[in-house]
Amino acid sequence: MADEPFLLKDMLTRETVTSLAGWVGSAYPTFDEAAFVADVFDAEWPDRELKQRTRHITVMLAGHLPDDYRTALAILVEAAQVGEPGWEAMSFSDFVEVYGLDDPDASIPALAEFTKLASAEFAVRPFILEYPDRMYAQHLAWTGDPDWRVRRLASEGCRPRLPWGMALKPLQEDPTPILPVLDALRNDESEDVRRSVANNLNDIAKDHPGLVVEVLHGWQDGEAETEALTKHALRTLLKKGDVGALRLVGLDPDVDVEVIGLTIDPACPEVDGDARVSFGVRSAEAVPVRVMVDLAVWYLRANGSHSAKVFKLRTADVDPGQSIDISRKITFKQLSTRTVYPGPHAVEVQVNGPVRARLDFEVTPAPA
Repeated sequence: MADEPFLLKDMLTRETVTSLAGWVGSAYPTFDEAAFVADVFDAEWPDRELKQRTRHITVMLAGHLPDDYRTALAILVEAAQVGEPGWEAMSFSDFVEVYGLDDPDASIPALAEFTKLASAEFAVRPFILEYPDRMYAQHLAWTGDPDWRVRRLASEGCRPRLPWGMALKPLQEDPTPILPVLDALRNDESEDVRRSVANNLNDIAKDHPGLVVEVLHGWQDGEAETEALTKHALRTLLKKGDVGALRLVGLDPDVDVEVIGLTIDPACPEVDGDARVSFGVRSAEAVPVRVMVDLAVWYLRANGSHSAKVFKLRTADVDPGQSIDISRKITFKQLSTRTVYPGPHAVEVQVNGPVRARLDFEVTPAPA
């Protein structure tokens, strides 16, 4: 029998939860570590997903700590000093999210401590919605913290569209309150912090593409770190062929190139199978040009429409008359994030944004 796939929820094990109990017990000697662990691993535990397990641990913690919020919080802050980084520590921040929203004076400094063990990027978001002006100022203050994990929280916590996190709709509508935070962190010494800035800008670009291009244009300084941040921040706009984004990274959307020999093998791939797409890109320009080649795979949906998955293929400098050959395997296997249906599909080759060639094909049912 094949090994069971590792799931994120499996990061929370009896061993890691027992370690968490030990941290709390060191700060609160009357804490019943064994009873807490027994309460966590109840009959419903196997069926809970990752965030459900985290919240369950949080609720069980509350049941074994003093009823007074500040007293309980002080215990967790002390426990965090002996804790180690790991997903189990997310319950410390989650405790603040669940029980501390009405006490920002105690809760906000605690989140800065807890994020050093496991990011408080989810827990901070209700505070942003409840106390926006205070939290925008707090995030800006965090940009000067000596700990890179707190500086990362300054950016990651206020992402308008943080995956798995509650949406910050006010910032989707108007992200200008957090632009000073991102500006303060754009040259941070930590790559993790700079990458968080790029992720935040990528979120903003989904609602305000022109603003992001404008901001990044003002940041250009010729440094390699800025170039990397810019490309990562513009990744969604580049896939969409946004002209401003393309030009900012030195790509001409009007470049004269031709896609030649676009094929897929097999010609009619099967559900649960793979196929290889191959083609060439030839330049008709009189001078060397830089090309960014992407492949959009248009998958059939249950309702008969199609949705595209864009794959980054290659960025290269091409001389006049030169061709570059490109090949990419694509899959039609069933995934937890995508169901593949038999029927019409297509691939499109994008060069510097615009679609240059398209190939329609059929995906056939998997063999019985």
